[in-house]
Amino acid sequence: MWALGDDSGLEVAALNGAPGIFSARFAGPQGDYRANNTRLLNELKGFPPEKRSARFCCTVAIVGPRTEKTVEGVVPGQILSEPRGQSGFGYDPLFVPEGYQKTFAELGDELKNQISHRAIAFRKAAEVLQLILRD
Repeated sequence: MWALGDDSGLEVAALNGAPGIFSARFAGPQGDYRANNTRLLNELKGFPPEKRSARFCCTVAIVGPRTEKTVEGVVPGQILSEPRGQSGFGYDPLFVPEGYQKTFAELGDELKNQISHRAIAFRKAAEVLQLILRD
């Protein structure tokens, strides 16, 4: 039987990689986006823009008969000092991906879904699956 699983999170350098695997529950078990963003902004209070580097990471695991593979998608960027934009979810209004001037929440779903950490990870997963199916 084949299985595919993924997880993703936000890693902030100034917070030693937090929230990391606790991204959804950073402000508590309820998984409240607004509370998570508020806590992140509070934790980064006083940090200048050059100290607000972060990255979104997604890992996809592919497991099947005689196969165990993981792939990762990463998007580096910066955390703003206040939210911008209405699209997306989670930390999207605070995260500006490297090479862009807009947050994930301002870029819109179509572009975000092309450049996101999840998109990168799942493209890599598709490549792995294609190689496995050829063998």
